[in-house]
Amino acid sequence: MGAEGENEKNGEGGKARLSRKDYEEKLAELQVELVKLQEWVKAKGLKVIVVFEGRDAAGKGGTIKRITQRLNPRVCRVVALTKPTEREATQWYFQRYVPHLPCAGEIALFDRSWYNRAGVERVMGFCTEAEYQEFLRSCPEFERMLVRSGTILIKYWFSVSDEEQERRFQQRNEDPVRRWKLSPMDLQSRARWVEYSVAKDIMFAHTDIKQAPWYVVEADQKRRARLNCISHLLGLIDYEDLSPGPIQLSKKVIREGYVRPPMTDQTIIPEIMP
Repeated sequence: MGAEGENEKNGEGGKARLSRKDYEEKLAELQVELVKLQEWVKAKGLKVIVVFEGRDAAGKGGTIKRITQRLNPRVCRVVALTKPTEREATQWYFQRYVPHLPCAGEIALFDRSWYNRAGVERVMGFCTEAEYQEFLRSCPEFERMLVRSGTILIKYWFSVSDEEQERRFQQRNEDPVRRWKLSPMDLQSRARWVEYSVAKDIMFAHTDIKQAPWYVVEADQKRRARLNCISHLLGLIDYEDLSPGPIQLSKKVIREGYVRPPMTDQTIIPEIMP
């Protein structure tokens, strides 16, 4: 059983393990609905932002991957910014995020966002006290402006227990294809659980606003968390099915006289499988 399968143990509240079969069947249903939502957003010119925040290894990336898996990347794109450059560090804090906001007919999924200042920057001392306090004052106003401009802003916080986060860290460390996910900040977060908890509580107190509330996703069971989050997202936007039906394909035209160049004139990659 793979790493993901091992995660599907009994979670909080004694919830039964969700089988892979049930999970994949429900996910397939939800992904069909996501395609319908995509077509509605495109047709109606909606602007949608979905912010994904939470502790390291809480399952944000896996959920984003399942949302985008069947969608058009020209309509639904992921925004995952790296560390600010020296120049960006001198800008108005929200300035580096503004170019990534959606235009009409687009969905932008933020894999972490401007809330870095209220989380890792606060806990790790990457910003000053004055910068932090200004963020707490200005963030609600920034988000209210987005909503007043016609943008649909949805914010998810993925909540994971200390024990489950540690299990996932150990799992990543043992898996060579996932070890890259263990960043220095991840390692620091293991030692600063309480500090991150306090920072999250303060962030919620200032930014859980009526126009853009926080929605908490219980994420100790990855499969359940993904399905619950996607289902909730679909329920927040009133959409109709505008997805196109089957297309009547015309008969393929065979051009007479065309001779394909010999395969020996091309560089073919080696076949590694028998």
